[in-house]
Amino acid sequence: MRYETIHNLQIPKIGFGTWTIGGRGSADPSLDEKSLLALRSALELGYTHFDTAENYAAGHSEELVGRAIREMGVPRESLFITSKVEPNHLQYEQVLRCCADSLRRLRMEDLDLYLIHWPTIGMNLPETFRALNQLVREGRVRHLGVSNFNLKLLKQAAALSETPLLTNQVPYSIPDREYVKKGVLEYCQQNDILLTAYTPVKPRFTQGNHALKELAQARGVTPAQISLAWLTTQPRVITIPMSFNPQHQKENLAAADLLLSAEEMEQLDRMIA
Repeated sequence: MRYETIHNLQIPKIGFGTWTIGGRGSADPSLDEKSLLALRSALELGYTHFDTAENYAAGHSEELVGRAIREMGVPRESLFITSKVEPNHLQYEQVLRCCADSLRRLRMEDLDLYLIHWPTIGMNLPETFRALNQLVREGRVRHLGVSNFNLKLLKQAAALSETPLLTNQVPYSIPDREYVKKGVLEYCQQNDILLTAYTPVKPRFTQGNHALKELAQARGVTPAQISLAWLTTQPRVITIPMSFNPQHQKENLAAADLLLSAEEMEQLDRMIA
């Protein structure tokens, strides 16, 4: 596994996203066993960064993540746990309460990383960061970040955070480069902020792009692994793919060690959806 070393941290290039673990917009207990099997498999394979949120399955995702970690007996200090506060909970007292609720569901004493999940029109960002900074001072959160922030908002957030802003989590993949086109990645790389790519693999694109398939075949890997390696080869970029399939989880994790050449990166850079 390759890592990004930033602000005295070593963060895996590839983590495990938990959207759809335990449900989607609401909890779906019928998915519990499938979800726990996926989390246990990921832990057994060696994933250490788990990314969840209070609105994933209405908090049930956090409950299942915490349960799987306890049942597997994985030491908390060996893991990097991220969660997020949703956009309608960005007032000072709400942020404090929501973080406490996330910790209760995870049954943990602190979060390694806490993000604003989405910006919202009319939000009072200074008030939100007053609460986030308070959480860091109290030791309930170690690092702060944002998600889905454009360049203007990202700069505002970086200025308001009392500790170095750790990440901006955005959709980023070979066919989806909207945030990069608008300067977000360049700003992150120039200011020691990680760009965390979610939805890093677009199945329709990977299955239908012949050049991508040829490159994968030449490397003896899957198109999905090439898609992930395109991200992790870039400095200051990490990613959080998700799969219920243990074999796909293994392949995703292995993609972190696949370093693409400058020629291969250029070839992939030229691809469009």
